[in-house]
Formats: sequence, structure tokens, C-alpha cells
Amino acid sequence: MTTVLQFGPVLVHLDRLLWGLALTLEYAVLSILFGTAIGILGAVGRCFGPRWLSAAIACYVELIRNTPLLIQLYIVFFSLPLIGMKFTPGTSAIIALSIHLGAYATEILRAGVESIPAGQIEAAKSLGLSSYRIIRHVVLVPAVRAVYPSLSAQFILQLMGTSIVGAIAAEELTAIANNLVMQTFRSFEVYIIVAVIYFVVVQAASLLLAGAGRLLFRWKQ
Repeated sequence: MTTVLQFGPVLVHLDRLLWGLALTLEYAVLSILFGTAIGILGAVGRCFGPRWLSAAIACYVELIRNTPLLIQLYIVFFSLPLIGMKFTPGTSAIIALSIHLGAYATEILRAGVESIPAGQIEAAKSLGLSSYRIIRHVVLVPAVRAVYPSLSAQFILQLMGTSIVGAIAAEELTAIANNLVMQTFRSFEVYIIVAVIYFVVVQAASLLLAGAGRLLFRWKQ
């Protein structure tokens, strides 16, 4: 049997796919911002906080990193309403994605923080710098520079990870593609187009992150 590809019935719905792409980028960008903030706080708390706080953060990291993202989505969307915390599918997706990225970002940034020589921190203290300025300028900036390639790779994985949030009825590119398959019965054509869209977006995001890294970290250690 010969299969004839017909992209026409799919391309007439290109506006829907682009709308799904916009939602995908929204989920990715917001969860990256929130997840990175969680990662920064987690890394600082784990490295400089009291023992109980460090232990609590370590438990959070291990729990999130050793459970599937899909299960985390289900817990936020289906389980939290049982205790009165009900969110829309889109908000649930952002919360789960942020918590998921936060655990990985915490470990990545912790490795960067631990790479800072202790003497560098002691020198900053001897100059009378406040704890906030030491953490911000002496620890975090060099730490982020050291782990930026790993952090960027995690951001790309986060972008692609948004493809599963359709499991909780959150609309994004893959969810809309699945709806188009049921509508047009052109699964091969739909998923080829979606794969091309993801490829282009991921390549563009990789170039953007690489350029941002060169711009932000022009100084040398």
C-alpha cells in the first residue's frame, strides 16, 4: 500500500498550530523564570543555610528528580484540589514545570556555588562586604557563569518537556496537534509539521541562549 502525503488539509490549520506554539513558549518562558528563581534560592539555601534547611532542600530535589514529570502534573492538577488548591490547566502546567525545573536548577547551581574557592569568599568578608553582596557578586555570578552551558541545556529540555502538559488538558503545540490528528486523520503529516516546528524553535532557542551567554559573561575569571 502506498501512502500519499497530503499537507494541505493540515496547513489550513497552521494558525492553530502557531497559537499552540505561542502557548508552548509561554509555558516554557514562565516556568524557566520561576524554576530558575527556585533553583537560585535552593542552591543558596543548601550551601549557606542552616542544616535543617539544607536537608529539606535536598529532600525536595531528590523527590522531584526521582519522580516523573507527568506524575507531578497529575498531583498539581488532580490531587491539590482535594485540599482546596484548584488551578486551571495552564496554571497547573506552569506550577508543575517550575517545581520540576527548580530541582534540577538547584543541583546545577549548587555545583557552581561549590566550585567557588573558599578563599574568594573569605577575601570578600575581609573587605567588609555584606552577606547579600557576597552571595550576589562573589558567589552567584561566577557560579552561574561556570554552569551556564548545563543550565542552558536544562532550559532546552524544559522547552521540549512542555509537550506533555496536554495530559491535563493544557493547550499547547502537541495538544493542538493531537486534536488536529483526530480532526483531519492525517497523523503523519501533522506530526512531521510539529516536529519541524519544534526543531526550528529549539535551534533558535539554543542560538539565543548561546548569544546571551556570550553577552552576559564577556568578562574572564
